[in-house]
Amino acid sequence: MHRRIIVPSALAASLTLAIPASAADFAPGAPGIGDSYYPASGNGGYDVSHYDLRLKYEPSTDLLEGTATILATTKQNLSRFNLDLGLKVSEVRVNGRVAKFTASGAHELEVTPAVPLERNREISVVVRYAGKPSEFKVDGWSAWARTPDGGVAAQEPDSAVWWFPSNDHPLDKATFDVSVSVPAGHQAISNGVLQSQSTALGRTRFNWRSDKPQATYLATLAVGKFDITTDRTANGLPVLNAYSKDLGAHAGAARASIERTTEVAEWLETLFGPYPFNSLGGYVPNVTSGFALETQTRPFYSPRQFANGANVSVVVHELAHQWYGDSVSVRDWRDIWINEGFARYSQWLWSEKEGEGTAQELADYVYALRGSDDPFWTVKPGDPGPENQFHGAVYDRGALALQALRNEIGDEDFFAILKGWPKQFAYGNARVADFVRYAERVSGEPLAELFDTWLYEPSKPAAPPVAAAAPRTTAKAGAKAAAKPVQPKSWKKIAATNTVHDHESGHEGHGGR
Repeated sequence: MHRRIIVPSALAASLTLAIPASAADFAPGAPGIGDSYYPASGNGGYDVSHYDLRLKYEPSTDLLEGTATILATTKQNLSRFNLDLGLKVSEVRVNGRVAKFTASGAHELEVTPAVPLERNREISVVVRYAGKPSEFKVDGWSAWARTPDGGVAAQEPDSAVWWFPSNDHPLDKATFDVSVSVPAGHQAISNGVLQSQSTALGRTRFNWRSDKPQATYLATLAVGKFDITTDRTANGLPVLNAYSKDLGAHAGAARASIERTTEVAEWLETLFGPYPFNSLGGYVPNVTSGFALETQTRPFYSPRQFANGANVSVVVHELAHQWYGDSVSVRDWRDIWINEGFARYSQWLWSEKEGEGTAQELADYVYALRGSDDPFWTVKPGDPGPENQFHGAVYDRGALALQALRNEIGDEDFFAILKGWPKQFAYGNARVADFVRYAERVSGEPLAELFDTWLYEPSKPAAPPVAAAAPRTTAKAGAKAAAKPVQPKSWKKIAATNTVHDHESGHEGHGGR
């Protein structure tokens, strides 16, 4: 910790005022941050501001060696604190001094500094570690995927414990510097801007920087052999896309989709306001998974997302998350709707823009698609439970809630809310209740009943979202609601992205996270 230098003339006076904390005043930080779905997720007692990760990776053996420097501020008098990490640790230093450490639980690293840490002090923690990420599993589950030429870290609700020590929960966001040494001929892809790269003695080091607050699960690393395209937006934002060289039949469709990233981001800016980060792009490694993930600034896409051809809709979904999920993140994983409902609704708005079905037509179709006895309607998007966190209802019923809101308050207020919310909570965290209050404030209307109907009632709402000007109770309206709507042209493309929430199973049982 920082020490104050007291000059002799002030020493006597300071001795009467300085009352050192006793050992009894110091306590261990909590092993969890308090998430309602994943009690062991994250840690208490400190707040991280920056991660500096210096890594070396061997694709042939999957050996990862790392030195992580973590800058944080203590939030209580700490005798001990936890980090989340699954690899083997060889040394820990706190404020430069060797600290004791021990592994516990599925992925807890308990650190005891040489000197207890006082509240509200800036600290540095250096952790040296190594291991093969693919060999680390929690309840048989892994967030690390080996590829023919390397490895990839990308998962939700967590992936950090497979490759760096952290306070692994969206509540504790930080900036990142990620420096990775790989064999020459390989590349290392991460978040943000590539600051530099250099080759010497048969190895290449890539230095990446993500300079806005970033949740740990949104940090990503991919090592392999990639074809890389670069560009700049009209506003000068760097764009970098990366495609594994061995994508086979999926290569063309993947490029045809992801190369439209700039176009999609510019359109989303008209809905949500200025893009919130320092770079743009996406990457497609040669993995066998089927999901996509909104890793900050550079979304991850599985090749299978493009098995049936180009699909810009999935790009819309993951880029919408840069505002809804990345810049504004959940306070608790039960608040997942403020990520996924908005990303899905963005796909509906893209369909509307492209003339392939309006958001209202998609809402009518989704509502009519499932009968009232379908278990789909028992999932509550506003609090789905950890077992249903990525259930289709969080996405589709979540988007229905937004169409209901749009119809209730009108387009002017609705789109003002879509743009104002990311600005109001930029780089922070929020709950579903925060959005409800914000929508009520902007619209000037009471909305609790509407949100309760669409987000919290475990049953199919009595009627689909209908524009306020439309008759709600006439026989004609009832007959129209009962008739099966025509499938919008965009539906198959949107439905093909449903595997964005198929996080390869196991997330709900991941160490109680």
